[in-house]
Amino acid sequence: MATKNNTLKLKFDSARKYAPAPESKAAAKIDAKYDLFINGKFEKPLSKKYFATTNPANEEKLADVAEANAADVDKAVKAARNAYEKTWKKMPAKERAKYIYRIARVMQERARELAVIETLDGGKPIRESRDFDVPTAANHFFYYAGWADKLAYAFPNRNAHPLGVAGQIIPWNFPLLMAAWKIAPALATGNTVVLKPAETTPLTALKLAQIIQEADLPPGVVNIITGAGATGAAIVNHPDINKIAFTGSTDVGKIIQKAIAGTAKKATLELGGKAANIIFEDAPIDQAVEGVINGIFFNQGHVCCAGSRLYVQESVFKEVYRKLKDRLATLIVGDPLDKNTDIGAINSKQQLDTIHKYLKIGLKEGAEMYEAPCELPKKGFYCRPTIFTNVAQSSRIAQEEIFGPVLTIQTFRTDDEVLEKANNTPYGLSAGVWTDKGSKIFNMTTRLRAGVVWANTFNQFDPTSPFGGYKESGYGREGGLHGLNAYVNLV
Repeated sequence: MATKNNTLKLKFDSARKYAPAPESKAAAKIDAKYDLFINGKFEKPLSKKYFATTNPANEEKLADVAEANAADVDKAVKAARNAYEKTWKKMPAKERAKYIYRIARVMQERARELAVIETLDGGKPIRESRDFDVPTAANHFFYYAGWADKLAYAFPNRNAHPLGVAGQIIPWNFPLLMAAWKIAPALATGNTVVLKPAETTPLTALKLAQIIQEADLPPGVVNIITGAGATGAAIVNHPDINKIAFTGSTDVGKIIQKAIAGTAKKATLELGGKAANIIFEDAPIDQAVEGVINGIFFNQGHVCCAGSRLYVQESVFKEVYRKLKDRLATLIVGDPLDKNTDIGAINSKQQLDTIHKYLKIGLKEGAEMYEAPCELPKKGFYCRPTIFTNVAQSSRIAQEEIFGPVLTIQTFRTDDEVLEKANNTPYGLSAGVWTDKGSKIFNMTTRLRAGVVWANTFNQFDPTSPFGGYKESGYGREGGLHGLNAYVNLV
């Protein structure tokens, strides 16, 4: 045992020998104060209130951001309605496509700045912001720009008409990507938008508002307003909103469902998840271990589709567990702006407290906990990557969404057993299967109750592919051709 611990320590020490390689904050211009983006310009909130957004890596204030009240929401909705009726729905589709394409190009030009702001405001490693979030966000605008004048091909023998004004509420885990995910298809189908980012990560959405200005989008087509839960509720309850698009917690999703029941509002809800990641004995073990690390730890568990439940076939459990612990020992937790960092900061103290609460629950329920042997920065919101074994299927850490770098591991013997365990959850957003048998992949994917199932990979996204869940993970699909359907009436 002493030899194994020394091996882990040596690997950890080796990982820490990298010289710091920080991305420069100078690449990003963050204003001291941000107003609401309504009708093509920034306007002071009628509420006259502002709140601070902070850097979770060091707890330093980044900016003051306007807090919209119901009157501000009404002003934004009226601007969106006016732009819809007088400009956007009347504009030829090929002209709308040019604006969407222009937004994508400006995003590419300012990619470095967007990546730095995303990391400063959200705490995720710069590698993730730079290599995934920003490029994928721009790609969504490119993709839907291409569809704008081809709706007749998207919906053969049908006439697609826009819904009107879309109210969109996005979470803190992928602020820019979620904004693109929602705005791009809405614009491509001729709708106008009122979007509210999460109160803890508003800065890239506000930077996107500046990009929209630079792209010369007609005033009122996209309005971006900031605030907390009350602002989101005002959007949901506004009588002149035609469509609600929400990504966030299942609890809030249920509140939205009740609020719009009996109205004509359409909705797509992408809610919580507790994804199963299944490793069979014939899987490429090293590849699978790296896929597990990518699926839960590199993103701090901050994705609804994070592979937070790992099921390993009994015969290879010891090998998988050993390799997982060895790999965790090499991960670097620290400054998100450092290009060496694997795991950045938790988005907020509130979320860190939630994760710590579940760690205590896991121990209380009798699970065995392993934490990566890494040092944590003395300031900021950080959590060690954690693995729980000896976990019961009924355990809360195996059933409830933690939204942190916490993995539970259970074993199985047969296909039917793991299918029963994997499907035994209120959620159904995503899953993963690792095996070298194509027939086994098809058997599992057809029987897993999840909206997305990855085979021999995990957390792979593309603008052309739809995404969404079953059960308490929500309904409707975003992305791909399916993403257009959520923003049109077909006649």
